[in-house]
Amino acid sequence: MSRLGSLGSRLYRGEVGYDFIGKRKIWYGISILITITAVVALAVSGLNMGIEFKGGAVFTTPSTSASVAQAEESAVSASGHQAIVQKLGNGGLRIQITEVDLAKSDAIKADLSKDLKVPEEKINADLVGPSWGEQIANKAWTGLGVFMVLVVIYLAIAFEWRMAIAALVALIHDITITVGIYALVGFEVTPGTVIGLLTILGYSLYDTVVVFDSLKEGTKGITKQTRWTYSEIANRSINGTLVRSINTTVVALLPVAGLLFIGGGVLGAGMLNDISLSLFVGLAAGAYSSIFIATPLVADLKEREPQMKALKKRILAKRAAAAAKGESAEDEQSHDDDDVPVDAAPTAAVVGQRQQPRGHGRTPGKRR
Repeated sequence: MSRLGSLGSRLYRGEVGYDFIGKRKIWYGISILITITAVVALAVSGLNMGIEFKGGAVFTTPSTSASVAQAEESAVSASGHQAIVQKLGNGGLRIQITEVDLAKSDAIKADLSKDLKVPEEKINADLVGPSWGEQIANKAWTGLGVFMVLVVIYLAIAFEWRMAIAALVALIHDITITVGIYALVGFEVTPGTVIGLLTILGYSLYDTVVVFDSLKEGTKGITKQTRWTYSEIANRSINGTLVRSINTTVVALLPVAGLLFIGGGVLGAGMLNDISLSLFVGLAAGAYSSIFIATPLVADLKEREPQMKALKKRILAKRAAAAAKGESAEDEQSHDDDDVPVDAAPTAAVVGQRQQPRGHGRTPGKRR
């Protein structure tokens, strides 16, 4: 078995683990810092909206010896607006200029023909109105709103309202970070970007629901036992699904990274960047939020309940009494096996396999 597989098995059985819940204030601080940076970048730089949203013209030239830099300089000089130039596979150029109307397009076309030394009649000019992009954006916002409402309703029914709130916060966290990255790097926002943003919501929610499902099973009848607090079981739920989350995220990120860094960067296929960046950032943020935001937030909300406060107080008091008697945590937990109802005992996936209680001579978790 590989080292990662061995580690995953030990995490699954609860033999090892990392205290994610105990260090939740650190994760909250990191997320708040990243979110503030994203919001500031969005407020200062804004988003580089594509031609589909602003309107403008797209000029396509035949094969030419002119470089991308030369074409960009010529387009900016002719139009007075920022231009995006891409080299096509046939040696031609695709020149995109925002906020250009029909009256200006003919003059720009003539200037490009002169500067790039290509026949004017062979340059194709396509005008794009902003209304189509606005319709796409409005439908996307509507779809996003409907999705959020349905997610909250589903999670509230399948789990509970605290988990629904935590999942909603995690989704907003992922979208904010992704949009902020676009503002920081200046990538163009196109309908492909909007599609990418909507796509990452499903990936983000998937990991969160996996952990929530493990947490739900592990906390059945939790108030009938005095071995684990809610936060401790939540922590074991994260550790039990950690390797699975890492594997699914890495597998999903690899092809997206190929699109972003190889397709968009090395090969110069800039049109791939608009969707691949949103997918890459969103997938990474979704994996982070499901582990470091959603589940710790659920634990925070649950620990505020009176019955969970009382449970934690009983557990800490029992551990303090065991420590005063010189008993180890293992001995104290072994003596407590008789107090745990069968339906309340956390599953092996959550808390690890129990050791057989000393001196009882029967299978743990069963009554005579």
